[in-house]
Amino acid sequence: MNRRRLLRTTAAALPFLHSLWSWVLSPIQAAAADRSMSRVRPTHPEWPSQASWDRLNQEVGGQLEKVRSPLAACMEAPSSPRCTDVFKELKNPYYLGDEVGLTQTLGWVDGWTSQPSAYAVAARTTGDVVAAVNFARENNLRLVVKGGGHSYQGTSCAPDSLVIWTRKMNAVTLHDAFVATGCAGQQPPQPAVTVEAGAIWGHVYDAVTTKAGRYVQGGGCLTVGVAGLIQSGGFGSFSKAYGMAAASLLGAEIVTADGEVRIANACTNPDLFWGIKGGGGGSLGVVTRLTLRTHELPQFFGAVFATIKAASDAAFRRLIGQILEFYSAALFNPHWGEQIRLRPGNVLDIAMVFQGLDQQKTETVWRPFLDWLEGAPQDFSLDSEPMIMAVPARNFWDPAILTKLPGLVIADDRPGAPKANLFWAGNVGEAGQVLHGYQSAWLPSFLLQPGQQGRLADALFAATRHWGISLHFNKGLAGASAEAIEAARDTATNPAVLDAFALAISGAEGPPAYPGIPGHEPDVPTARRHAAAIDNAMTEARKLPAVGSYVSESDFFDEAWRESFWGSNYARLLAVKDKYDPDGLFFVHHGVGSERWSADGFTRVT
Repeated sequence: MNRRRLLRTTAAALPFLHSLWSWVLSPIQAAAADRSMSRVRPTHPEWPSQASWDRLNQEVGGQLEKVRSPLAACMEAPSSPRCTDVFKELKNPYYLGDEVGLTQTLGWVDGWTSQPSAYAVAARTTGDVVAAVNFARENNLRLVVKGGGHSYQGTSCAPDSLVIWTRKMNAVTLHDAFVATGCAGQQPPQPAVTVEAGAIWGHVYDAVTTKAGRYVQGGGCLTVGVAGLIQSGGFGSFSKAYGMAAASLLGAEIVTADGEVRIANACTNPDLFWGIKGGGGGSLGVVTRLTLRTHELPQFFGAVFATIKAASDAAFRRLIGQILEFYSAALFNPHWGEQIRLRPGNVLDIAMVFQGLDQQKTETVWRPFLDWLEGAPQDFSLDSEPMIMAVPARNFWDPAILTKLPGLVIADDRPGAPKANLFWAGNVGEAGQVLHGYQSAWLPSFLLQPGQQGRLADALFAATRHWGISLHFNKGLAGASAEAIEAARDTATNPAVLDAFALAISGAEGPPAYPGIPGHEPDVPTARRHAAAIDNAMTEARKLPAVGSYVSESDFFDEAWRESFWGSNYARLLAVKDKYDPDGLFFVHHGVGSERWSADGFTRVT
């Protein structure tokens, strides 16, 4: 056959060959499409065999666990002594953190319920994390990352998933002169601390401040995980002095969706580095190690507590106006943090902390406000004498000191628990809670101007006619140092925080409860009433306007979450996501790129 005839014959055969190959390949292509569109569950034939799980277990040194929630005992026998013991322990955040099948919050009525994964890798090394990531990707599994487990949004649990549990990765290492990888000659050596992903802030403060005499910017709650807080932006009690926790990040080790171990800092993978500074936990990879700058301690840390009851609505409105005027004049600076709470019943709670002031200076600061209260005894009463105390900063988180102060902390009461396992008594309500509702919004600093304070006070008073609202002054950076604000500008957090003087929060929760356990089920009607009241309260606040929301403390049902959490930064975050996780292995509710997936993270929708 000559060449011309061969070409004509081949050309004639092409349509037939195309049809034949389409018929042969279509099931393969369909299967590939299905694989990319939907993750597998234990009921699917593609779910890994027991032999596959056994191989993973060998690869991670026997650290693979088949997960069973302690609440399963209550499902089987709700009135048994064992179930009674479980519900007692649910008020201990250390117990919750040490149980892979539980989370610090047990759910959100009408939103989500804490459910255990199918399997967990209790990672001890970065290599364990790599093995788990590769296994999840290769077997098309729903993957979850759990560190401290404090997510209000339910992002550290999912049924039918593989969870990478970093609790056992908790080493803390101090440096006198740290230079990030690849940054030699570009950054000066500086004091720092390297913390593995499973560490919690109470233990880190004990290592850095109590034992080493330095300060690291972290969270206020002692049992919150370090990695989760940093990736959410991170506000601690002293944020107006030391900035956001994420802004103190010097470098991180992170396992990305391809199973690669990457270093992220200002000089190496800077786009990924920026993304994990406030881009939300669990969306870009598994952070295994973080290095944070440490700071010289001030001479003193301290706190001010008081509860004031107003005798009438009119008096309460005056009290709100007065505390705002006092805050603007005396507390709107880097010395002060934490919150005031405005409650129905015309009650105002003061729970403020400070740094860099001694006892006498602090009492002098508060004297004008206390004199104002004493001048109107017919309108205002105090539950007890205000508590003002300053302590040497090195003792602020010292377990030996804290346990001697009545009512301040609660100890982990399990046999053999470390003495450093303490948590603030004020956080006990959060352990094992079921959320009824929770919303937040940043309050712009112009509202503190004299001509605007009345408007702000009116809105807050109107909010308290529906539900309580608190002003978290350390979760807004207006009033902070110029250095702290500039550092925060280079994070992924919503830029609205830069000019916010506080984060307004309204929320409600119920005690530990779980659907399907008689005698221990959530109170759904009450929760829905609370949720409606919270919505009404925050509607009043948003008339100011109040803008955005903090990703870690936000509304599960916020439809505008991209704008709320990240504002103008979202497009850049999504580009980082597409570069390092193009197939969406990492999914969390209202996380970067989650709009492409079903609510449970199992089915791709775009």
